[in-house]
Amino acid sequence: MTLCAAFVLGSTLVPLTGSASASAAELSGAGSTLIAPLLEGYWAPGFEREDGVKVKYGAVGSGAGIEQISARAVDFGASDAPLTPAQSAGCHGCIQVPWALTATGIAYHIEGISRLRLSGPVLADIYLGKITNWDDPAIARLNKGEHLPNLPISVVYRSDGSGDTYAFTDYLSRISPEWKSRVGNATSVSFPVGTGGKGNAGVTAVVVSTNGAIGYISASYIIAHHLGAAALENAAHRFIYPNLRNIEDAALSIKRVPANNEMHIVNPPAKYRIAYPLSTFTYCLVPENAPQKALIGRWVTYAVTTGQRYGAALDFAPIPKVVRAAIERTLRRIGS
Repeated sequence: MTLCAAFVLGSTLVPLTGSASASAAELSGAGSTLIAPLLEGYWAPGFEREDGVKVKYGAVGSGAGIEQISARAVDFGASDAPLTPAQSAGCHGCIQVPWALTATGIAYHIEGISRLRLSGPVLADIYLGKITNWDDPAIARLNKGEHLPNLPISVVYRSDGSGDTYAFTDYLSRISPEWKSRVGNATSVSFPVGTGGKGNAGVTAVVVSTNGAIGYISASYIIAHHLGAAALENAAHRFIYPNLRNIEDAALSIKRVPANNEMHIVNPPAKYRIAYPLSTFTYCLVPENAPQKALIGRWVTYAVTTGQRYGAALDFAPIPKVVRAAIERTLRRIGS
């Protein structure tokens, strides 16, 4: 199945006021490839038109983004994974702002197969190397009526430090005790089997070119490349695609936001009946005492207000009210 999205308006936060004129000003950022299509295609040109500030961004992966903002090589970082305690300490006063909401999809390339259902345990066993062929009985039981081929499964994973890897391994660690004990959850892990691809673009390229491939890829890349996306079983035992309303339903599981803004919405409880179980927030990382903090405050405010209206076409869902309130509190710290 190919993902679809509908246009929706974003948040209504009141933008922070800046100090001096921003003409000829520039900001640099690096990190997440998941946010790159939205940031580079819509946010950066829109902010330059509105505020006169050019934003340069390097889509180098969440891990590298955390490293670059920690070293103050850029003005802001972008990560789909919240900072670990060690990373937070190493970033020396960085604030993480949840500025977008989307999903990591399970893309596949099986010639002749247009619909595919997978469960968390089956997906874990594929990535553990325990299920190696597409006509395996465990997959066939989930896909009655489909004539799955006798075809080896080509597992594809991110070779770089990645927030998509963090979300994917967070999900598998909650689904599979074996995955949790053998592999674990991080932006970079040692995958038992498969082929690595750098960035979402790298994984996408391998999946597109390989019959029998499966890979975890941000939803926007699946849309852009017209890839098949597996329906993933949620806690309510419904098979769900990473479309907007399903991502929004997963985010409804957030009732309060902690002081550090770290949130996990993978595998939400069964009462969220249409929730896509591999949904994720993605974060902007900003030094609280940055020299350009007023300018950075305006940039992040643009992203979480005006910038939200551009997200739907790329499968970025509206940020929930409880999270918007937390963002507003955080932005006061950046822009003060």
